[in-house]
Amino acid sequence: MKKKGVLVILSGFAGSGKGTIIRELLQKYDNYALSVSATTRAPREGEEEGVHYFFKTEDEFKDMIAKGELLEYANYVGNYYGTPRAYVKEKLAEGMNVILEIETEGALSIKREYPDAVLIFVMPPSVEEIHHRLKQRGTESDEVIAKRMKKAGLEISVVDRYDFLMINDVLAESVEMFNAIVASQQMAVSRNRDYIDDKKKEFEEYLSRQKEN
Repeated sequence: MKKKGVLVILSGFAGSGKGTIIRELLQKYDNYALSVSATTRAPREGEEEGVHYFFKTEDEFKDMIAKGELLEYANYVGNYYGTPRAYVKEKLAEGMNVILEIETEGALSIKREYPDAVLIFVMPPSVEEIHHRLKQRGTESDEVIAKRMKKAGLEISVVDRYDFLMINDVLAESVEMFNAIVASQQMAVSRNRDYIDDKKKEFEEYLSRQKEN
């Protein structure tokens, strides 16, 4: 039986380790595809076009909105982020589990359009650890860090609308937990209606033959 791909939305506070979890997951398993987001923010050191993000000007991004090319989009700390629609549909059709690493506003928007999407929220063990990880990056000013901490305070208010919560303390355990969640979703009855219907027909045909004999 070919398993259907699961649309997985991963959100979390800045510094929660979302990107690291995804990187380790993609290295270990071959049935995941990471959706590359479009953004208007400037590239960070080491980030590549089409690999980490599709980097757009604000006018280009707004043109994508107008053409309906984005599954969702949101403004986060002064920059736009959005999910190109075509890639997601293509990979799900191939049976791949598609991961979207997006903010809470976009995640809840997609959940309304795709009710069977699985929403996972990841956070560090403590508030102090969030601040520590942001400082440790060394890529953002104290002002930006303060904005991200304030944003985290708002995000915590919608975590109860997610399906799963992961505390990212030990990376290896977080990766396995993520994969276990997705594997369990693939086995859900609601995702296997076609397979069940096929088996019902097979039983009907089998029992009909038995009566004839």
